[in-house]
Amino acid sequence: MSKGILLVNLGSPDSTAVGDVRRYLNEFLMDGRVIDTPWLPRRFIVGLILINRPKESAHAYEKIWLPEGSPLVVTSRKVQKKLAARVSVPVELAMRYQNPSIENAIGKLRDAKVDELLVIPLFPHYAMSSYESAAERVKYVAAKIAPQMKLVIQPPFFDAPDYISALVASAKTQLDAGYDHLLFSFHGIPERHLRKSDPTGCHCLAKENCCAVPSPAHATCYRAQCFKTVAAFVKLAGIPAGKYSVSFQSRLGKDPWLKPYTDFELAEFPKRGIQKLLVMCPAFVADCLETIEEIDMRGRETFLSAGGKEFAQIPCLNEHPLWLDTLEKMARSQGYN
Repeated sequence: MSKGILLVNLGSPDSTAVGDVRRYLNEFLMDGRVIDTPWLPRRFIVGLILINRPKESAHAYEKIWLPEGSPLVVTSRKVQKKLAARVSVPVELAMRYQNPSIENAIGKLRDAKVDELLVIPLFPHYAMSSYESAAERVKYVAAKIAPQMKLVIQPPFFDAPDYISALVASAKTQLDAGYDHLLFSFHGIPERHLRKSDPTGCHCLAKENCCAVPSPAHATCYRAQCFKTVAAFVKLAGIPAGKYSVSFQSRLGKDPWLKPYTDFELAEFPKRGIQKLLVMCPAFVADCLETIEEIDMRGRETFLSAGGKEFAQIPCLNEHPLWLDTLEKMARSQGYN
């Protein structure tokens, strides 16, 4: 049996042109797992968003764009090539939205006679709008163009020891330099997504301290998994209690999203005497618009304008050797050598 590996990340526009940004946003927002309403109202909502958002987002992408393209895609391609050099099976990269496409990647693997594929969604935590959407899209495309291909989906790795060790190692230099407070800023999701993903139908956000109470719901609970990442990180890194906190960024629309909100927290920290702030974003494995522009640019400005003195964003794992070790071990543990 011929094996292969497919890495899947979220995606990016093909360029900073407003038209390319509009196409990306349209595909992303029309995903029923992102804006989870029936098609017709979703089409109406997205149509309204696409009036002004593409131009605003294009300006944001211009601030971070590399000569080779989107930082997310550029870094993900480098990771793909470095992982391919460590294993003997073909490794392809796909984005859930836009390019390189899932269709193209699976087509290449099919043409290479791969009939058993390890799919690694590059999302440490389970969320219907990221991990689930990517996994289901791969299944759909494979069934359509490579029905003979067996898929093995890598589970979320939010508290896997190798992933946590890589995170701590990637943050070591800035942690050692000293700080007043460490903020873990995770990508936000609407509260209703937690409830929809709760197989028990009665646990997530329905019980006090629900994330601390063991439940089958935690297997698909983004919030609980984020907290587990933080708990594992601070234990391994030796972060004192009271010197760190968790927040959620990148909300869209007026519905309640997971709280506290990162931008609100950044504005409040100086009032609490926090002058030297570190921020890391463990929901992302590669730096992208949300980490570079939203946190390291706008977030920095928010904190400093509120009276903070020093702000540093800890980079994502990107091409860190221990992150590559983690991916290699994922592959080898499943027999993809």
